[in-house]
Amino acid sequence: MQETNPGTTSQTGRVLIADDQQHILFALQILLSGSGYSTETVTHPTRVLRALESERFDAVLVDLNYTRDTVGGAEGLDLVSKIRSIDSVVPVLVMTAWSTVDLAVEAMRRGASDFVQKPWENRELLQKLQHQVALAREQRQRQRQREEELSDAREIQASLLPKQLPEVRGYEIAAVNQPLRFVGGDYYNVVRIDDRRTAVCIADVAGKGLPAALLMSTLQAALQPLIAQKLAPGELCQRLNRILCEVMPVGKFISFFYGVLDSVENRLTYCNAGHNPPLLVRADGASSELDAQGAVLGQFPEWQYRQSDLEMRGGDRMLLFTDGLVEANSTNEEQFGKDNVISVARENPQSSAHALMELLLRAASEHCDGYFQDDASLIVLKASGQD
Repeated sequence: MQETNPGTTSQTGRVLIADDQQHILFALQILLSGSGYSTETVTHPTRVLRALESERFDAVLVDLNYTRDTVGGAEGLDLVSKIRSIDSVVPVLVMTAWSTVDLAVEAMRRGASDFVQKPWENRELLQKLQHQVALAREQRQRQRQREEELSDAREIQASLLPKQLPEVRGYEIAAVNQPLRFVGGDYYNVVRIDDRRTAVCIADVAGKGLPAALLMSTLQAALQPLIAQKLAPGELCQRLNRILCEVMPVGKFISFFYGVLDSVENRLTYCNAGHNPPLLVRADGASSELDAQGAVLGQFPEWQYRQSDLEMRGGDRMLLFTDGLVEANSTNEEQFGKDNVISVARENPQSSAHALMELLLRAASEHCDGYFQDDASLIVLKASGQD
């Protein structure tokens, strides 16, 4: 690889030039260097890819025809596709002496930014290069701004989730949130209400990304003061639903589960507002679902929510999750499913809440090859049976 103007990159930009003819490379170097560009040259497509993987360029100027394929442009077209797989933004200007409309269209379809025919006209080439470099810089600037905004949004959203779970005598609690995108619409919380009661809740906002995250923050803001009022689960869901119905966009809703654990009586009183039924896996392996008897939040302002209760015994595990966990699809479009969740819990009766949480996430991730299709959150509540 040859370089001109080494040491510092010019203000105009840094251009990688690829052509298998040395006199072409020399002519382009002279032209671009005279216009303030720093240039590097290569003579083979594989060297283009190596350079892009290790260095940063403001533009790439590539020939479409190399020694293996002198007129068809196939090798050059393949190179354009590979460049795009490495960098989706860098301008790619393609050049060929056998220009046809079809070849130009195919090059653009594969990701070329513009097309120059040999022999080129200097002013036209420089104008196109300058234009594409300016567009790419604007795009990269927008990307940086968006990444900064998303990073801030992720930090804010993380602050809405509990940084540390409370200690509850006789119980172990573990929880995790794994957004599909930078931010997501899953929410969970575990809050000590008083010396004997602890609130446990989990929610899933319809949708993904920033819109879902905004609704999640609305849920959290409305929920916190209601928890502080020490309301029974049914009453809390009723009031929360009325608040959300006033602000919920058309077509959006939130599934929600809220339970209050009495660690003295070892009793969980709960209300399920359209959420995935949590799973109770007993110490002896028997399992049951905490069915969703109430409507989702934000749609029916007059809905009357009912609550239920159950006894927690030593060794019991309560698994609360969003659909991103159980609906994680394999390559065969098979969902991970609640049966697998139950199986993992049954096979690991002695595992701590935290260990079981990690085992469940690992099993789901292996099932979908690490590609979750939705936000996934999980709470594991285990009755240790010890005071």
